[in-house]
Amino acid sequence: MGSLFRSEEMTLCQLFLQSEAAYACVSELGELGLVQFRDLNPDVNAFQRKFVNEVRRCDEMERKLRYLEKEIRRDGIPMLEIPGECPEAPQPREMIDLEATFEKLENELREVNQNAEALKRNYLELTELKHILRKTQVFFDEMADPSREEEQVTLLGEEGLMAGGQALKLGYAQIDYDALVGPF
Repeated sequence: MGSLFRSEEMTLCQLFLQSEAAYACVSELGELGLVQFRDLNPDVNAFQRKFVNEVRRCDEMERKLRYLEKEIRRDGIPMLEIPGECPEAPQPREMIDLEATFEKLENELREVNQNAEALKRNYLELTELKHILRKTQVFFDEMADPSREEEQVTLLGEEGLMAGGQALKLGYAQIDYDALVGPF
């Protein structure tokens, strides 16, 4: 295989290809690495070019792959990396399948991330409620203790204690907090 050094002998050629065979020919030439393409229409806007939609699709698939790779690396999942080896360009019909697969994987991963965030939020809320219930239970246990009548008078006043002695019997039940939220 040759290389494209500045001092290497080169030949300027112009190829005319049928549009049905253009993708396969350019793909093969690109994989050989012996060809340099020159833009013969530099004045044409990028959005007016013939294959702009295919380029956009490839850019979008690349974005989805970068997102998937970032999530894989974030979770510490090992990936198989083959140094120096580039895969062959897929055929146009394979591109449609790849595009659908990447779309499906991206949507599933985003949904999994949203569900994980919702579960974390629910867990933190339930843990907070569990602690509140425990503190409330301790408070009621202390208030029901007859040896703490001075604090009860301070909190409820004389009228509260004299109201039939029922002010402290609030009718609460013992709650199994670990069954509500689970262990830490």
